[in-house]
Order: sequence, then structure tokens, then C-alpha cells
Amino acid sequence: MSPPIVAAVVVTHNGERWLSAVIDGLLEQTYPADLLHAIDTGSRDSSVDITRRVFGPNCVTTLPSGTSFPQAMAYAVASLPPEVDWVWVLHDDSRPAPEALEKLLARVELDPEADFIGAKLREWPSLRRLLEVGVTMSGTGRRETGLERGEYDQGQHDEAREVLAVQSAGMLARRSALDALGGFDPALPIFGNDIDLGWRAAAAGYRTVVEPAAVVFHAEAAHRGLRRTPLTGRHTHYAERRAALFTMLVNARPGTLPFVAVRLGFGSLLRVLGLLMTRRVGQALDELAALLAFYAHPRQIHQARAMRRELYQGDRDRVRRLLAPWWLPYRQGLDQLRDALGAATRQAQDVAERRRLARAEANATPASRRAAVIEAAASQAAEDDEVPTEETGLVVRYFTSPAAIGITLFTLGMLFALWPAWGNPGGGWLPPAPAEGRSWWQSYLAGWHPLEQGTTLSAPPYVVLLSALAVITPGGGPAALSWLLFAAAPVGMWGAWRLLRVVGRLADPRGFPTWLIAGGAGAYALLPITSGAFGSGRLGLVVAAAVLPWFAHAALGFADPEPDRRWRAGWRTGLLLTVVVCFVPSTWPLAVVGTAIVVVLVLALMPAGRRRVELGTLGPALVSLAVPVGLLIPWWLSLLTHGSWAGLLLDAGRLPTTTPSGLMLLDGRVNPIGLTGFGLALAVLAVLALVPRATRLPVAMIWAMAAGLALVTGLWSLVRLRLPFEVVPSPVGLIALLWFALFLVAATLAGGTVVRSTSHRTVRLAVIAVAVALPAVGLGWASSVADNQLHDEPRGDIPVYMIQNSQLGIERGVLVVRGSVAEGFTWTVRRDDGLRLGEQEIARLQEPDAHLDSLVAELVRTPSEETAKALAAQGLQYVVMPAPVDGRVSARLDAASGLTPASAETRDTRAWLVDEPLSTISGKGPLWRPWALGISAVLLLVVLVMAGPSRRASVTEGEIDE
Repeated sequence: MSPPIVAAVVVTHNGERWLSAVIDGLLEQTYPADLLHAIDTGSRDSSVDITRRVFGPNCVTTLPSGTSFPQAMAYAVASLPPEVDWVWVLHDDSRPAPEALEKLLARVELDPEADFIGAKLREWPSLRRLLEVGVTMSGTGRRETGLERGEYDQGQHDEAREVLAVQSAGMLARRSALDALGGFDPALPIFGNDIDLGWRAAAAGYRTVVEPAAVVFHAEAAHRGLRRTPLTGRHTHYAERRAALFTMLVNARPGTLPFVAVRLGFGSLLRVLGLLMTRRVGQALDELAALLAFYAHPRQIHQARAMRRELYQGDRDRVRRLLAPWWLPYRQGLDQLRDALGAATRQAQDVAERRRLARAEANATPASRRAAVIEAAASQAAEDDEVPTEETGLVVRYFTSPAAIGITLFTLGMLFALWPAWGNPGGGWLPPAPAEGRSWWQSYLAGWHPLEQGTTLSAPPYVVLLSALAVITPGGGPAALSWLLFAAAPVGMWGAWRLLRVVGRLADPRGFPTWLIAGGAGAYALLPITSGAFGSGRLGLVVAAAVLPWFAHAALGFADPEPDRRWRAGWRTGLLLTVVVCFVPSTWPLAVVGTAIVVVLVLALMPAGRRRVELGTLGPALVSLAVPVGLLIPWWLSLLTHGSWAGLLLDAGRLPTTTPSGLMLLDGRVNPIGLTGFGLALAVLAVLALVPRATRLPVAMIWAMAAGLALVTGLWSLVRLRLPFEVVPSPVGLIALLWFALFLVAATLAGGTVVRSTSHRTVRLAVIAVAVALPAVGLGWASSVADNQLHDEPRGDIPVYMIQNSQLGIERGVLVVRGSVAEGFTWTVRRDDGLRLGEQEIARLQEPDAHLDSLVAELVRTPSEETAKALAAQGLQYVVMPAPVDGRVSARLDAASGLTPASAETRDTRAWLVDEPLSTISGKGPLWRPWALGISAVLLLVVLVMAGPSRRASVTEGEIDE
């Protein structure tokens, strides 16, 4: 049998920097190719001269600039002599190892049915990193190599096997198979044509294998952006993603095409969001553009599928086996999410460490710097070399760690204390949640609400967060509210744990003991319960307690030595501040005051040489204060246009709220049902924290902030909020949470410093006893004594059948009139399913309807048939007068035409049916609201992008040269 005739085809385009090495690799082959042919696509450098000098003028063809790789290959194959059996494809940035072609042909002898044989690709110039050993595609269109990023070649993938496709660089293709398949698809000019060819080959009955013994080094110039061509331009990601979508859509089975199209659409949108979150805006736009390019021109997909139907022989099971597993994209998504969360949770700790190292380096001698570097490298190497064994496995370490067991038991006890939140916690002091979570979203978007007689006042912004939680929570609005209340304490404990760990590292490079951090985090986790906020339905304060440690953790990034990280910390802090402001609007003015206090302290206490450095955080801090203003434009504008300034300070949840005394606030309580003395014990510890000299300065700064809060509280308590129907004091519950948090940080600082600096056994035991006793006492009280008013139903005045009837439509309203002729009358209207969570703020801030005011006055004085018709025109079907009822008014209503006495279900309450045709009520929102919603949505996208982690850009040309 005569040996096969092989023609090597090199496609070049401005590749002079690699081409000489590629040609050297060709000439060094132990089994040289029979023919050499070069196709140049309009190079403007010396690529043509280099190939002509080596191959000869007759073996080099120049084509116009803009000729795609498939077109160049089609021209090359058509110009080869008919006796050529195999075509060896090389790029001008791919250098074959000396035995590459020999190994590829050896695989042909071992596997005569192979039609396309690919080489093992290694990175050029590193020469050791693996790029591809065969390739396939996942269901999301991602190119899958089965390799870890940066994986070195150690022979671990040296088994020849059948694959879906191989890289065209170094591919040995049987000419007859290449001709039968029509070569590479011209619709894929640069990227993805190799996978498409392999997919078509597998479906048509051809066989593709990879031979790892054959090695080709590839620089991936187009993928890495080292070379710009008219076909890729400056948007490499667009070209790659477009190729991936095209390959998936044109090769999908007919029965699965609709599913593939929908999956790729949603997957691309998720990728856009992920790219924006990692601040890769250009790639996000490329991703979106690639998606729209195909869905806007379906004819191209249809034509390509029609061409493939003529080639396929029905062997689609082979393709299914060679594609990536269906679960692979989900695993990769979870891995990416885990990495992102890990990076986010390590941010402040990383900031503290680098801040400490920067200061140490500034004051260190060259010798000490070298010693520190050596020590850090040795420590890192020890961590990297540590391999968990059976004796030190995770489970063993868990059961041998008292801290881990203690935290677990504490968490279980805390969840038991929070059990009343499970189910539907609303309906008592906390307004009930709507049955469907989308009602919150509809309420926020609506410009007009059918409350009372209708209002254009906007819904508070926290309903957006509740609706987002309801989307991922089975069970609708009640389940979402339950999860929010139930998870607040564990989330707060996690945040406090992370914050106190960073505080410990700032105070001591070794950090504080785990048991001390666990004790502080446990004490803080109980704050929503011990303060009385949980049991009294103060939803805003419960959420604020959970988010505040995360907010403080993000704010530590203001001290990062790198400006980019400081600005990113500013955006993240602003985003978390917005979450708190949504539930507790008074947080924003307090944040402004707190920022001013910190700036004053920096100017007063810091040395002159460091003031400028510390004040470098002022810009990011101002950004964090500006973010809530921009994101909450719809809510704030609505309040200002309605003159409802009080809404800028009303907390979410129970309304009206109780007014705690100064001593109660110092005790960390917002309600008398809270645990007495819990916060005062921390205050005493914060005073004792001034004793250690090492922590006196930071603790003094904490006390200065606490004093500033006291001054703000005193001034704030003088302010009265004038609501349409009442005057209420300004909510100051957030002050109690902040005082508790400040005292906790001060006590932890002092305790950790004392433990690390002293060897006195009695002192250490005293600190341990306090750290254990404080959360233990709080947990015991929360589990057995804590009062819970969530389900305490207030006495209802409206009969049940009227409530059920009102849920049939907003035109079946119930007018509730209270008072007497001597004292005057007030009224309220119940419509639909009553006030739900998120609507009580609207109802309290809504101005009374003047027309209904006059109608109620006419009703209680001189009711007539015209009065009944006017009530029906207002969408009111029933009139209810709760006890005590003025006899003169009830007698007039009994005798009035158009009103029929109705059952009130209680002896002292009277009710009447409006016996006239009912009219519905409707209204429109302000014209500016859609624009405000759009602006806030755009700003939210900007904030998410700016707050997201940075991703390292593609490797640069200089790094490739290295």
C-alpha cells in the first residue's frame, strides 16, 4: 500500500512575528509533507515574502484582504492536485512539534476510519500550558475543552479518543471528507468553524479523533486580540459569541430547536448581566449584539439548516454522545457564583491585610521588608501544600472544634426563637403580605393606587426588594415575608462575624480568637429579638439590623490603598445603604451626619501628614451617599410633589410606632417588650474598653460617634411628623441598633486586645465568660420569655361578610365612620383585600378626599337619596359605624332613602347597605413617573456594574512576547 500524500496548507494574515517559527517547524518534521502551500489573505507585512522565499512563488497564493479562513481553505483545497489524500491545516501562529505530522499519520494507520485527526495544542510561547485536547460544546454554546484554566501538560490527557471536533490549527483532514462536507462554513469567518465542521462530520457519519502524541504550539492571536483583522475588528467577543450561537442553532435537532433558541436567549441575557456585574461592559454589549443579530435575521439560520439536512445521514446519537453533559453549564454557573461570593466575602479582610502591610512597609527597613516577604511566601506555601487527610478532614475538624459546635447549637436555638415568623406573620401588628408576590411589583410600578378614593402617591421602594424575594421563594408574598424575618438574624450574625474578624485583623495581625468573634456575632444576631423590633412587627428595623454589618464591612473598603478598590467600595456601600434606606429612610440623613462626624474626627485626630491620605476616601463616601438618592428617585419625587415630607422618615412595618425613652435606646430597645439590660451590659463593657491603652484611641473614636448619635437623637426627638390624620414623633429606633453595634465593636476590640496581650489566666477567663454569657443569656430570653405580637389581631370593626364582599372588586368599598355629633367624625375606606404590607405608608400619607369629606358630613347630618347615589358613585357599597354609635345619626341613616340597614354581626356596631348602582373608581399616574422609573433602572444597572468585581483583561501583547 502506497503511503498517503499529504499537503500542508498554511493560512497567513499579518503573521510575520510567528511565521518564521511556523515554517521552521514545518521544515523540521520527521515525516515531511509532500506539498507545501500558503494562502495569504491580504497581509500588509512581510508574510508573503517569507512564505515565497521558503515555499517558492508557485506555492503561495495571495487573496484580497477580508477573505475569511473558510474561503481561503476552500481555495487552497480546490487548487491541490487530485492525488492529494490528506490536508494538514496550519495557522500562521501555530508551530508544530517535529514529530507532529508523523504522529498524526500514525493515528491514521491505527484508526483507518478516522477522517479528521487533531493535535494536542499547547500555549505558545509558554510551551507547557494546555489549550485543547479535542473540543466540544455545552448547551449554552460555550466551547468546552475539559481542561482547567492554566493546566500544565503532564501527560494526563495523552489518550487518543473520539471527540466532537478538533482545532483547525494542526488538523489533519481527509480530503474526500472535507470535500463531501463542503469544507469550513463561510458563515463562520474566523471563530467556531472547527466545531461546526466537527459537528457536521459526526452527524454525517465521519469520525473525528484527537492524537495527543502530536503537539502543536498555538499563540491564539485572534482570540487574545493580538491581531486585528477586518473580520474581527475590535469586537472579538462579539465574533466568538456569534459563532457559538450560529453553531448551536444551525446544528440543533429539529425537535429541540425551539428549546435551544429559548435557552440561548435567556442564557445570553444572564451572561449579559454577569458581564455587567463584573464591569465588562464592552463584552456585555457584544453578547447582546450577537444575540440580536440572529434573532433579527432568522432566514440565515433557516438556510444553513436546509444545507445541513442534505448532508446528514441521521446519526445524531453520535453527536449527542460527543456533546458536553447537560449539567455542565449549571455546575460552572455554581462554581462562578461560589467564586464571586468568596471574592466578595474576602474583600474587607483583604483590604485590612493590604492596608496593614502598606503601613508596615512604609515604616520598615529593607532587611525587614525582605524578611517579611520570605515569611509571607513560606506561610502561603505551607497553606498551599497542606492537604486535608482523613484525620484532619472537614467532618473531623468540625466535631473537634468547640467553637463550631457552639455556633451550630446557638444558630439552632436562634432559629427556634424566630419560629413565630414562619407561615404568615402578617395580619396583626404587621400588615399582611399579599397572596402573590407580583402584587408588590405591580404596586411599585403603578402610578395610581385604589386606596381610599385613589391616590397617585408611589409605593415605598422596599416592595421591590420584597417582590424580588418572592420570585425565588415558593409560596408567594407570605412565604417571602416569613423568609425575610426568619433569615434576618442568621444573616446579621454572618455579617457581624465577618466584620468583627476584620476588626480583629486591623487591631492585631493575628486576628482575634474565634470564640470571641463568635460571641460578639451571636450577641448581635439576637438584636432584632432583644430590641423588640421582631416581636412588634418593626420590619424595617429587623432588615436594617441584618444589613448594617454588611454595610460597615463594605465601608471598610474606603481605607483601601488602591483608588480603584476605594471607588468600588463606594458603589458597594451605596448599594447596601440603599437597601437599608428602603426599609428605614431615616438611615440616609444619619449616614450624612455620620460621614461628617468621621471627617471631623480625621481632621482632629490624625497627624497632618496622613490627613490627605485619609481624606482620599471622601470621594467614594460621597458616592455612597449619592447612590440612594439616584436609585430612589420615583419614591422621593412622589413624596415631594405631594408635600408628604414625613414619608422620608417613616420606617417600614408597624405603624404607628412607639416612642422609646433615652434609657431604652441606650439599652438597645425600640419597644418595651425587648430584653431589659442587654444593651446596658454592652454599654458598660464599652466603657471598660477605654482602659486598655492599645485600644483607647479607636474606642474613643467609637464613643465620639456614639456621642454624636446622642446629640442627633436629642435634636431628632424634637421633630414631629405631621401626617394627614395625626402628628407622630420622628422614628428613632435605628439609633438603638447603631448604639448597640458601636458598643459591641468597642467591647470586642478591648476583649481581643486583652486576650492577645496578657497571659494572666484570670483575665482571660473573665473575657471568655463575658463572651459566652452575653449571647447565652440573650438566647435563653429569646427562646422562652420574648413577647411576640405579630399574630395579635387587632379588634376588627367591619363584618366578615363585608370584607369578603369587598374583595370582589374595588367598587365594593366599605365606608367606616367613627365619632359623634359632639366630637366630630372621621372616616376610612376599605377596598379590595384591605391594606397590605407596602400600602400602609401610602394610606397614612394620603391627603383626605375633600369631596368625600363633604359627603360624609352630609351623610351624618341630612342623609338623602342623593347622598346614597353619591356614595354609590364613589364606589361605596356599605356604611359602617363602629361602637359607640351616636343614636341621632343612626336614626337618620335608618330613615334615609337609598340606605338599607344591614347586619353588623355585633350588638353595638351599626351598618347600612347603599341600595344604588355602584360605579368603579379609576385614575392615572403622573406623567413623570415612567421616566423616573426608567432613570432609576438605568442607574441601578450602572451601580451594579460599578460595584461588581473587576475581572482581569485578556493577556496583552507584551505578555505574549514575554
